[in-house]
Amino acid sequence: MPRLSEVIAELDALWPPQRAEQWDAVGTVCGDPDAEVARVLFAVDPVQEIADEAVALGADLIVTHHPLYLRGTTTVAAGHFKGRVVHTLIKHDVALHVAHTNADTADPGVSDALAGALDLRVTGPLVPENNLGRICELDHPETLAAFAARAAKRLPATAQGIRVAGDPDMTVRRVAVSGGSGDSLFDAVRAAGVDAFLTADLRHHPVSEATQHSPLGLVDAAHWATEWPWCELAAAQLDEISDRHGWDLRVHVSKTVTDPWSSHHTSSGAPN
Repeated sequence: MPRLSEVIAELDALWPPQRAEQWDAVGTVCGDPDAEVARVLFAVDPVQEIADEAVALGADLIVTHHPLYLRGTTTVAAGHFKGRVVHTLIKHDVALHVAHTNADTADPGVSDALAGALDLRVTGPLVPENNLGRICELDHPETLAAFAARAAKRLPATAQGIRVAGDPDMTVRRVAVSGGSGDSLFDAVRAAGVDAFLTADLRHHPVSEATQHSPLGLVDAAHWATEWPWCELAAAQLDEISDRHGWDLRVHVSKTVTDPWSSHHTSSGAPN
């Protein structure tokens, strides 16, 4: 079995930490470099449910997309929910490693996995300067409504589901996709000349302005759902590395839905 330090070296080659944004917190959060690794669990969020799943699975390493301590901390006391995660992991000898914005801009990376989940053909990056997002083509043109239905069918189900802005009958041939929050990319999307943009966390004002600016179709999925396909891609990459080195790792992808929104909906009142 490989040591943790050997596995991390391979993960850092896939997602170089120096490619992460300056504000980001990537890399190994906890774990003994000399500990042996036999089983790895991939997930989007380093929350308690994932830590408990790793313990039940007998995993030696969790790899998540989102950081545990994005803004730093002065304590890992178990009285706080993040500290409790750390205590759970250390108590059960489970390491935690994070690949966030360095996985967003990798090739292949988060948006490649999203495009793959939607069965789209990638033609290039949306933002070439940092390899962020992807421009894609559909094998056959379809309506915006059909494209949204494709996303709803192929991405993991969440309470939010899929929201659409734009003419549902418009024809979609070329699309831009970006896993995670994407409403800062509207300028690049418009410059790319695509018919639709699929991303997450779209806010009212940017969407309102975008739909007034052009007939661009917008498809808004849950943040977690747009990034979960990366877990499958990353697991497959580690499987290939394991086979190449003869490590015989057992690699798993968590199916636990850690999207924070619940499935309970209440109707809003009439506008004033």
